[in-house]
Amino acid sequence: MNRSTKIYFASDFHLGAPNPQESRDREKLIIQWLDQIKKDASEIFLVGDLFDFWFTYEKVIPKGFIRFQGKLAELVDLGIIVHVFSGNHDLWGTEYFEKEIGVKIYKNPIERTWNQKKFYIGHGDGLGPGDYTYKKLKKYVFLNPFTIWAFKNLHPDWGIALAQAWSGKSRSSTKKEEIFRGEEFEWLAQYSKDILNEEEKQNRVLTDYFIFGHRHLSLDINLPNGSRYINLGEWIHNKSYAVFDGENLKLEYWKG
Repeated sequence: MNRSTKIYFASDFHLGAPNPQESRDREKLIIQWLDQIKKDASEIFLVGDLFDFWFTYEKVIPKGFIRFQGKLAELVDLGIIVHVFSGNHDLWGTEYFEKEIGVKIYKNPIERTWNQKKFYIGHGDGLGPGDYTYKKLKKYVFLNPFTIWAFKNLHPDWGIALAQAWSGKSRSSTKKEEIFRGEEFEWLAQYSKDILNEEEKQNRVLTDYFIFGHRHLSLDINLPNGSRYINLGEWIHNKSYAVFDGENLKLEYWKG
């Protein structure tokens, strides 16, 4: 990393929710944030659920969010590397953004190292103990080729309306979980500890930072051996993100 640049992480914009007006207002704030950080960003990681729902069709583009898409294109054209992860709300393909805009797309967690600091980055859905119902749905329904084929062959107006209704129901059912009940109940913290244990057993370099979204809580939890679990929170209410300056990683909040 260049000393004058930083790496930024954000997640769970949920553009499209809960209604068009609130989504548009949030989109404008996100663009303001991107305009601010482009001054010193070398890379930007957008770690899933950027949209409350997205589907990559072969011939059409889902309506909305054009300002956000244009801003991503501008950042890429400026030479900033933009990474986009699939989340549980937009797991049905963001390949459009890779082909048309030039962002890098990831469907699974990745590892990166900057200045001898090791990072493990992913959205976080379906990882760690618990959440067994979602894990089964993701494996046998959401990622089932027949399900994807059937949805693709619905008229987009019907398919997107159906998906948005499901997405809203999903958000309502998980809202009660957006409370910190203690480290022992944070599945992604437990998942991070399991990875650290495996790295230690195999005499591998230990991960310094585990960065996830999905949880909708801004969290910074100390793990064994000086590692940290960071949850990026969300932008519907808190507008939180993380920034790494080459030496330290910290959570911040965008005030606009």
